[in-house]
Amino acid sequence: MLYHIDFRVQYPPTMTQEELFTIWSEEADAAEEGKKKGIVVSVWKCVGTRRVIAIVDVESPDQLDQVIMDLPIVKKLGQYVNIEVTSLRRYEDFATDLKARKN
Repeated sequence: MLYHIDFRVQYPPTMTQEELFTIWSEEADAAEEGKKKGIVVSVWKCVGTRRVIAIVDVESPDQLDQVIMDLPIVKKLGQYVNIEVTSLRRYEDFATDLKARKN
């Protein structure tokens, strides 16, 4: 199952930017590991913001929840990370359905 995940990261006023970058570096390592395992299909950092967008491929919503809960940034800044998840459907499958409905 494919999912689009939109992470918007804030941080507490008591945290320095250096501390945030340390956590974010751990998150980058986790993303690279996820790519090696085939879970992370693609990931992007939005320029000029504390926002990351990822496409992931997991077997179930349960697995997605587990993956998200294990992310370093969620473990350390959970209440400061806003996550929006959208289930995705391959466009080719959608197009096939459309063509079948034309008849």
